[in-house]
Amino acid sequence: VALGLYFPRKEYLENVYIDEPAGMPLLRIHALKDSNEEVARFHLCQNLIVPRARPQENNWFQIREKTGLLYLSKSLDREDFNMLSVGNWMPLSKVMLYVFLSSHPFEEKECDSATRTTVFLSLINATAPACSSLTARQLCFTEMDLSFHIKENKPPGTFHHLQLPSVHHLCQNLSISYKLLAAEGVPFRYNENTTSVQVTQRLDREERERYELIAKCTVREGVREMQVEVPFLVNVSDEDDSPPFLPNGTDTADAVVEFSRKEGTVLSTLTVYDADTTPIYPLESSRKKYTGTIITDDPWISETFRVEHIFDEIHFSPNGSQVRGTRHEY
Repeated sequence: VALGLYFPRKEYLENVYIDEPAGMPLLRIHALKDSNEEVARFHLCQNLIVPRARPQENNWFQIREKTGLLYLSKSLDREDFNMLSVGNWMPLSKVMLYVFLSSHPFEEKECDSATRTTVFLSLINATAPACSSLTARQLCFTEMDLSFHIKENKPPGTFHHLQLPSVHHLCQNLSISYKLLAAEGVPFRYNENTTSVQVTQRLDREERERYELIAKCTVREGVREMQVEVPFLVNVSDEDDSPPFLPNGTDTADAVVEFSRKEGTVLSTLTVYDADTTPIYPLESSRKKYTGTIITDDPWISETFRVEHIFDEIHFSPNGSQVRGTRHEY
């Protein structure tokens, strides 16, 4: 089933300072495709969600429909801050925006049904700090973990830009460059000219479930040079695309029943492996996925014997990397 475009991140975080100019780029949001024909279009639904208060009309933030660049459409002044912080005496106030995704021009009525991700904006009651006062970590990376979820069997595409739009806009006297450190042959490519990171081929979770790379950033200011490295993690999301299998190829088990057996005696076992899924909770939903049935016309057999289903998570090791799966015992 084609589920359509999706976000490789569950949520985004960014700081917004007082009096930053209209047009200021804040962050870039990405989408990946379910099929090659799709075109990603981004859209904000009207309201800002303010904790402990009624939603406010969004007068400050816009998103570029085709690129996913979120920017300030109006400078946020102290009066705006006081209104959005709702009597909050803290120097910081958090608001939320929902970014929606569509493969066609967006209509407002879709705001309840379309795929969405959440943007948390920290409104800071101060002007933006001078670039010279920021650490290399602040100049290179946001407070978000660089952790992504990419679905298996989907087309390649760009899912992140390492460069921070706001820092790039404000700190033009600094030279900031990136590298993506990875083992040979991983299916990701970093483009130094655009700072974009792409997945270069369809992934297969049954081959590898997690990739651990490192993003390295170098900041140069005159002769001074600073470097910082952070983990860059890609988790491969599962699609139910592999059938269960039997460890030794046999799908039947013989049971010899002797007289005077006690209730609860195990007469026979059959093991089934599933590399595709892991036990999901509540456990009943995993149990319903596979059922063990005794096929008989004899009511006495149905009343006297039963199949019990026990399952647990196990690890397979294709190509030396650990992939989770499930062992079912009947």
